[in-house]
Amino acid sequence: MRAWLIQHREAAADALRRLAATPVNSLLGALVLGIALALPAGGEMLLTNFQRLVRNAAATPQLSLFMTLDAGRKDAAEIEARLRRHPLTGEVRFVPREDALRRFKASEGLGEVIESLPRNPFPDAFVVVPRSESPEELERMRAEFAKYPRVEHVQLDSAWVKKLDAMLRLSRLAVALLAGLLGVALVAVTFNTLRLQILTRSAEVEVSRLLGATDSFIRRPLYYFGALQGLAGGIVAWIIVFAAAQLLKAPVGELAALYSLDFALRALPPADSLALLGAAVLLGWLGAWLSLGRHLRNGDR
Repeated sequence: MRAWLIQHREAAADALRRLAATPVNSLLGALVLGIALALPAGGEMLLTNFQRLVRNAAATPQLSLFMTLDAGRKDAAEIEARLRRHPLTGEVRFVPREDALRRFKASEGLGEVIESLPRNPFPDAFVVVPRSESPEELERMRAEFAKYPRVEHVQLDSAWVKKLDAMLRLSRLAVALLAGLLGVALVAVTFNTLRLQILTRSAEVEVSRLLGATDSFIRRPLYYFGALQGLAGGIVAWIIVFAAAQLLKAPVGELAALYSLDFALRALPPADSLALLGAAVLLGWLGAWLSLGRHLRNGDR
């Protein structure tokens, strides 16, 4: 076990030396990989923040029950009692028709129109805050409340929730596709870089084989080279995304304040940051594996 650890430590040290031996090429490679990884990582960061913003800003779903115009206070009391007993009802607020008339009379431009009407055109209403925010549960509640006696109409404005959910799913799919395409580009960059490393080390590889070196001994430093190159690209990507979040934090905060929203843009959380670095290492290793699998096999022929 100790010998195995020593071999891997020496392979990693060899890969680091080779990266340090060509600092300009290593830096440019890390920048290319970092920019490629920063695009999907930044998109995921923005989507996560947008979803959090919507959850903070969106009001709790509500159902509005409108009674018939000929419903009396006794009818309203019976409906209120049934609503409060319902297991999925959280809060029930009664809005008398007189309050609705008073509010509309106070509205600019509507007062004179309301005054000209021969009688109060507004029904008694209830505003119900449900315990569940599930679209299916809300729709079942709407259908059930609509069957109550003296209930003329039940309004549930959940279409925006469904549209937002569909838009977020589509956006995440687009980010996933972009990440897949750029992941292929990262593998290709690592593949070509390792191909050059193999070509420049072809004589060294042949000598190592003549001395009895195994294929795993030859491949191990190159695997580490690809993984470290991917890690460098992942670090650059994280720095780009973090810097972008810091640059956007103040403008986004000012915009949120204009709409009276308590919101601050957040960079990638620790879990997403680790996932970004892990994916970069994995893609770098995959590029090395593909390059070695092809070129060393060709060298054996």
